Amino acid sequence: MPEIEKDMNVDVKLLDTREMYGRLYSENQNQIFSGSSDYVNSFREKAIESFKKTGLPTKKDERYKNTPVGEYYSQELHQNFIHKKIEFEEADIFKCDIPELDTRVILVVNGFYHTSGTRIIKMENGAIYGSLSAASKEFPELFRKHYAQYSDFSNDGVSAINTAFAQDGVFLYVPKNTICDKTFQIINLLLSEESLMIHHRNLIILEEGAEAKVLICDHTLSEQQFLTNSVTEIYTGKNASLDITRVQNENNKATQITNSFALQMADSRLSSNYITLHGGKVRNNVYVNLEGEGADNNSMGLFLLDGNQHVDNYTYINHVAPNCTSNQLYKGILDDNSTGSFNGKIHVWKDAQHTQAYQRNNNILLTDTAKMNTRPQLEIYADDVKCSHGATVGQLDTDALFYLRSRGIPQKESLLLLMYAFAHSVISEIKLEALRERITELVDKRLRGELSHCNNCHMKCQ
Repeated sequence: MPEIEKDMNVDVKLLDTREMYGRLYSENQNQIFSGSSDYVNSFREKAIESFKKTGLPTKKDERYKNTPVGEYYSQELHQNFIHKKIEFEEADIFKCDIPELDTRVILVVNGFYHTSGTRIIKMENGAIYGSLSAASKEFPELFRKHYAQYSDFSNDGVSAINTAFAQDGVFLYVPKNTICDKTFQIINLLLSEESLMIHHRNLIILEEGAEAKVLICDHTLSEQQFLTNSVTEIYTGKNASLDITRVQNENNKATQITNSFALQMADSRLSSNYITLHGGKVRNNVYVNLEGEGADNNSMGLFLLDGNQHVDNYTYINHVAPNCTSNQLYKGILDDNSTGSFNGKIHVWKDAQHTQAYQRNNNILLTDTAKMNTRPQLEIYADDVKCSHGATVGQLDTDALFYLRSRGIPQKESLLLLMYAFAHSVISEIKLEALRERITELVDKRLRGELSHCNNCHMKCQ
């Protein structure tokens, strides 16, 4: 009986959030519409109406069974619907020390593209990047072709809220046969004197034969409570290649929900790697549609948890076309009372013959109180495929630990060596050597329980 009452309370709360966000949308509609193009705004009403019908996912939804999203959104948090100017010197407040990593920095503060100059940058090779809001007005044809075409808010309340409320974010366009040597580094900073809810959106478009690398860094620069809902839509054209690494390093009061929706055309290559170092509650959703023959996808993740942190990774790899490959590898190290979840699904359609799809989730629990839920899944309708999936939840290898101790290595260092060796297979997939070395250093600090801030960062992020 108590369990039934608990579920009823959750349902009431979710009904309250439908009313709460419906009213918030109505009361602030003028501000919400003011910064975006007519085309972007045309999706807002559809999204909020969809949200009113579906609401936020409950535990009855298998995708969100282990992450109570409704509780996160029932909190009263401040929201900015227009850009609130924050005065600070970028070089003084945030400066990462990776001298060998030559990047094009794109700064986003509290969900809004932050720059003192032009909001749209056109490179000599034809590539374009800058503010999503500005790009929606300057490049209407691109937006009509790609914006809101890969994300699905009809059955996902989290994406619906983002589509209804998101004001800005990052736009990246790489034209046909263009290779961008420099990495595009998107730095998402959260900085506020009050608790804040942020919705921002990214649109990444690579035309046929284009190549690019993107690094996304998520940081909190104040100790307030934050709730971030971000959506990234990705299009990789025929024979295009995109590599994305996301480093999540927010304070333990922060809640972050990321949604990545990707469409891959023939012979395209997309590699994504999520490194979760810090954050109170983190939910990463990865949706990939392999619609072109010969497309290749690699989805990786590493999360390091302690205290009462919670990280949930959800993947859905949809094999539509034949002769495509996908590989998923997610690893977690959980300490103290932390909790984790992995829910991954490979869907192979009838016409997707000669598919090769692999999925692994491996986890280490360092205490008896840490918990991990894992659910790898295969749904296959083709008869000529090579697919496998598996998951493990266990402790560090005692035989390996004994071997290291017998060679004179102290207990603490032996444990660290084993944990780093466990994490290395994910870190090694980072293509950029300088970034890979930096992530290795951050992971080493994290495993030692040290703050994983950059060497030259004047803010010691908690």
